Amino acid sequence: MADQDPSVGNRRKFIITAGVAGGAVVLGSSFSRRAFAAGAPPAINLGQIAPMTGAAAEFGTYYRDAVQLAVDQINKAATQVFGGPIIAKHITVDTSTLPTVGVQAARQMVDTSKTPAIIGGWSSGVTVAIATSVTIPSGVLQVANGATSPLITVLPADAKADLLFRTTASDALQGVVAAQLVNGELQKGYKFSKVSTIYINNPYGQGLSNSFAASFEKRGGKVLAQVPHPEQVQPTYKSQLAAALKDKPELLLCVSYPSHTAVFLKESRDIFNFTNWQFTDGNASLDVVKALGEQSVDGKLGTAPGEDTNTAAYKDFAKNFMSGFKYDHIPPFTASTYDAGMTIGLALAKVIANGATDASKITGTALRDQLRVVSNPPGESIEGGSDERVLEMLKMIKAGKKINYTGAAGPCDFDKNGDVITPINIWKFSKGQVETVETRPAASIPKI
Repeated sequence: MADQDPSVGNRRKFIITAGVAGGAVVLGSSFSRRAFAAGAPPAINLGQIAPMTGAAAEFGTYYRDAVQLAVDQINKAATQVFGGPIIAKHITVDTSTLPTVGVQAARQMVDTSKTPAIIGGWSSGVTVAIATSVTIPSGVLQVANGATSPLITVLPADAKADLLFRTTASDALQGVVAAQLVNGELQKGYKFSKVSTIYINNPYGQGLSNSFAASFEKRGGKVLAQVPHPEQVQPTYKSQLAAALKDKPELLLCVSYPSHTAVFLKESRDIFNFTNWQFTDGNASLDVVKALGEQSVDGKLGTAPGEDTNTAAYKDFAKNFMSGFKYDHIPPFTASTYDAGMTIGLALAKVIANGATDASKITGTALRDQLRVVSNPPGESIEGGSDERVLEMLKMIKAGKKINYTGAAGPCDFDKNGDVITPINIWKFSKGQVETVETRPAASIPKI
């Protein structure tokens, strides 16, 4: 599988955002140590990997800004509680939505900016590659915002390290809901018995296609073919489509990213005259709508790890995010990206409350050791999203009280594998937008 990018040298650059309250930028750990001696707390650099270019470039700025919102709220609260900001820089690096680029960018960031924690990534393939090659060997904590592959739950490299977490549900859940949807259990008049899948050949695509197939066949359905395509965007997918459509499926389940999806859906429609598609989170994309035209995708259904939009945490997050960064919609995994930033920020506050005074000694393992402390029971459940509640959480942390952070995307109760359980949404393309049809609570989803 080719995943090299000819423009790696140009793309592997830092996109740096100073995430400090009051406009003061802390430039290094030595500055932090001197400042703390005068009464300010230590401040660390917070890293992020995001798809600013490549197959998922549509989403990168949303994820960057979701973390920036969390950084701003943490630093504003920390200034009141600890006497100064505790995150010096929020540093985002571009992965080009490719593992090789992501690994090189993450290694450069860890080595030069000394980030003890990284948020990301959206792509499971990028996340796994960075975890195994960079963050775990370096003792750096990684909290993924959208990596949903079941492989992450059992990643051998993390079995003892416990340095890879995520704030969105595993596709072990999404695959079941996708199968329920195809099988006619969730939407009246929507049922298919013979299906093929086309999927991106990485841990995300493989994991979700396999999860769907196992669940669908358990329900009596028939999966005619599971066809992988390369991770690098291709000019044509005719051979993959021919294999997927050979035995005349009633539906094609698409498990891919926006740039790939836009190409193979056009060919499916124009060359094979096949338009019965169902989607997953990776192609809940307005770029797909633009490429195909509204009429070609209008009403088509998909699934995605989601959030309960009726909670105070989500409502306040959405209000602050959209007004603060001038967005008119919120793509999938944006709320979970905010949660990744917030959980790390709260863990950092706990480390400082426990007596840390030297930023250079705040390690990934030190942050990891407090991640479940601030996010899991038995602490008092407090929702994120608002400046006021973030301030309340930091005050409680400083006072030695236990908190249980509940995020914009749902509970952040990390299990022994670093996983959380969040709802799964059913969504559809509607008039050029991505619209949530139904939210399936995790408790209602069968195991297979």
